[in-house]
Formats: sequence, C-alpha cells, structure tokens
Amino acid sequence: MFLDVHELATRKIRIRKDYAPGTLDFHSGDFQQIEPLDVRATAELIDGQIRIFGTFHTRLELTCARCLETVVEEVSKDFDLIYRPMASIRKDEEIRLNLDDTDVAFFEGDGLFLADVLAEQVNLSLPMKVICRSDCRGLCPHCGVNLNQEECRCESHASDPRMAPLARLKQDWPKKQ
Repeated sequence: MFLDVHELATRKIRIRKDYAPGTLDFHSGDFQQIEPLDVRATAELIDGQIRIFGTFHTRLELTCARCLETVVEEVSKDFDLIYRPMASIRKDEEIRLNLDDTDVAFFEGDGLFLADVLAEQVNLSLPMKVICRSDCRGLCPHCGVNLNQEECRCESHASDPRMAPLARLKQDWPKKQ
C-alpha cells in the first residue's frame, strides 16, 4: 500500500490490513513470519509531514542464540512515526540534529510504502538475542551436542592451551612467597 502525500492532504487514511507470511521483505534471513501481520493504523499529513500511528501483531520463527533450536516469538508493537520529505532539507546547509530530530525519518517523492515502514518496525521490535528458555544450556563448544537434550562426553575441564603460561604462574606464585 502506497501512502500518497496528495491523497493524505485531503483526508486521513485508516488502515486495517493483514500481510500474509512471505509478502513483506524484512531484508533479513534471521527470522521467518509464520502468521499474518495484522496492522491497524492511521496515516495523515500534518504540516507537510506524514504521520503514521497504530499497532501491529504477528508471530515469528527465530533461532535460539545458544542451542540453535527454533523459537516462536509473538511480536506486538504500538508505533507513532513521523516522515519528513527529503526535499525539506537544503543540500547546501549544514545539518545539526537535536534529540527531537532523531524521532523523524525521511521519504523521497510523493510518499512511502507502508510495507517498508512495517518491515522496519518488525525488525526494531525483535530482541537482540533470542533464547528458547532462561535455563538454556546451549551447545557443547567441543562436540556440538545440544546440552538441553543430552550430556556430552567431552572433558569437562579442558583448558585452553593459550592459558597454560598463566596456570604455571599461578602454581609457582606461592612457592616464590
């Protein structure tokens, strides 16, 4: 759906739309949408700027950062965004941003695509690292066994050979005292 500045100048647009899995390009291979993205929003033009506010909800399939198992995460977010036309910035002026300017994004031409806005908001709503459960033990760093499902037979106190000089220093230290 294209949010056209000329159309928004005459009226607000109320949006009630579902985006089926695979319709939006999230520009990421880190997750997959498994339910429709349900969007309820309003778009309006205020002083030449596009304001979009509303809410969305969907479910995504992600990968646990510790054990690499599949995790299903519900994502819901309220948003209130302002987009200024890129033409409002003179090319020859030096731009200084203040804190209020960090809440404003820009668009070029006669408007912007709602799908691009939603893809960005979904990406921003994801956690930095997804963990399947709080007590996830992850994978064994030596054999790769998922420690949540079985115990590995690796040596439990295998030392890093790079740390051997420090271990010798620790052993010799009391002798020198």
